[in-house]
Amino acid sequence: MEHHVYFWLKADRQDSGTRAAFEKGLDELLKISSIESAVWSVPAKTAERPVTDHSWTYAISIKFATLADHDAYQVCAEHDVFIDSFKDLWEKVEVKDLA
Repeated sequence: MEHHVYFWLKADRQDSGTRAAFEKGLDELLKISSIESAVWSVPAKTAERPVTDHSWTYAISIKFATLADHDAYQVCAEHDVFIDSFKDLWEKVEVKDLA
Protein backbone atom coordinates (compact mmCIF):
# COMPACT_ATOMS: atom_id res chain seq x y z
CA MET A 1 0.00 0.00 0.00
CA GLU A 2 1.02 3.63 -0.39
CA HIS A 3 0.71 6.47 2.10
CA HIS A 4 0.84 10.04 0.77
CA VAL A 5 0.92 13.04 3.08
CA TYR A 6 0.74 16.67 1.97
CA PHE A 7 1.86 19.49 4.29
CA TRP A 8 1.01 23.17 4.02
CA LEU A 9 3.44 25.08 6.23
CA LYS A 10 2.22 28.27 7.85
CA ALA A 11 3.27 31.35 5.87
CA ASP A 12 5.32 32.71 8.79
CA ARG A 13 7.14 29.38 9.23
CA GLN A 14 8.76 29.07 5.81
CA ASP A 15 12.16 30.66 6.45
CA SER A 16 15.23 28.72 5.32
CA GLY A 17 16.18 27.55 8.82
CA THR A 18 12.73 26.20 9.59
CA ARG A 19 12.51 24.51 6.21
CA ALA A 20 15.94 22.91 6.71
CA ALA A 21 14.88 21.56 10.11
CA PHE A 22 11.64 20.20 8.65
CA GLU A 23 13.51 18.53 5.81
CA LYS A 24 15.90 16.91 8.29
CA GLY A 25 12.85 15.70 10.22
CA LEU A 26 11.40 14.22 7.03
CA ASP A 27 14.70 12.44 6.35
CA GLU A 28 14.60 10.89 9.84
CA LEU A 29 10.92 9.95 9.55
CA LEU A 30 11.52 8.04 6.33
CA LYS A 31 14.11 5.82 8.03
CA ILE A 32 11.41 3.96 10.01
CA SER A 33 12.01 0.25 9.55
CA SER A 34 8.49 -0.72 8.44
CA ILE A 35 8.83 1.51 5.34
CA GLU A 36 9.64 -0.35 2.13
CA SER A 37 10.54 2.81 0.19
CA ALA A 38 9.84 6.51 0.52
CA VAL A 39 10.57 9.98 -0.79
CA TRP A 40 9.73 13.51 0.23
CA SER A 41 9.49 16.43 -2.16
CA VAL A 42 8.24 19.93 -2.89
CA PRO A 43 5.82 20.76 -5.70
CA ALA A 44 7.26 20.27 -9.18
CA LYS A 45 7.46 23.37 -11.31
CA THR A 46 4.99 22.02 -13.84
CA ALA A 47 2.63 24.18 -15.87
CA GLU A 48 -0.40 25.59 -14.09
CA ARG A 49 -3.51 23.65 -15.10
CA PRO A 50 -6.98 23.46 -13.55
CA VAL A 51 -6.29 19.90 -12.34
CA THR A 52 -2.84 20.57 -10.86
CA ASP A 53 -2.43 21.59 -7.20
CA HIS A 54 0.83 23.38 -6.39
CA SER A 55 -0.48 24.89 -3.14
CA TRP A 56 1.20 22.47 -0.73
CA THR A 57 4.69 23.01 0.69
CA TYR A 58 6.01 19.45 1.17
CA ALA A 59 4.76 15.93 0.50
CA ILE A 60 5.88 12.45 1.43
CA SER A 61 5.15 9.29 -0.50
CA ILE A 62 5.71 6.07 1.42
CA LYS A 63 5.33 2.50 0.17
CA PHE A 64 4.62 -0.31 2.63
CA ALA A 65 4.79 -4.00 1.76
CA THR A 66 1.67 -4.70 3.85
CA LEU A 67 -1.12 -2.94 5.68
CA ALA A 68 0.40 -4.29 8.90
CA ASP A 69 3.63 -2.41 8.09
CA HIS A 70 1.60 0.77 7.62
CA ASP A 71 -0.16 0.21 10.94
CA ALA A 72 3.20 -0.34 12.68
CA TYR A 73 4.46 2.94 11.23
CA GLN A 74 1.43 4.81 12.58
CA VAL A 75 2.23 3.79 16.17
CA CYS A 76 6.02 3.97 15.89
CA ALA A 77 7.72 6.25 18.44
CA GLU A 78 9.68 8.01 15.67
CA HIS A 79 6.42 8.87 13.90
CA ASP A 80 5.12 10.45 17.11
CA VAL A 81 8.39 12.36 17.58
CA PHE A 82 8.06 13.80 14.06
CA ILE A 83 4.47 14.91 14.66
CA ASP A 84 5.24 16.41 18.08
CA SER A 85 8.32 18.20 16.74
CA PHE A 86 6.71 19.78 13.70
CA LYS A 87 2.93 20.00 14.17
CA ASP A 88 3.18 23.70 15.06
CA LEU A 89 4.66 24.42 11.63
CA TRP A 90 1.80 23.26 9.49
CA GLU A 91 -1.42 25.00 8.69
CA LYS A 92 -2.94 21.94 7.03
CA VAL A 93 -2.12 18.26 6.44
CA GLU A 94 -3.86 15.83 4.09
CA VAL A 95 -3.35 12.08 4.00
CA LYS A 96 -4.23 9.95 0.97
CA ASP A 97 -3.77 6.19 1.29
CA LEU A 98 -3.82 3.87 -1.72
CA ALA A 99 -4.58 0.17 -1.58
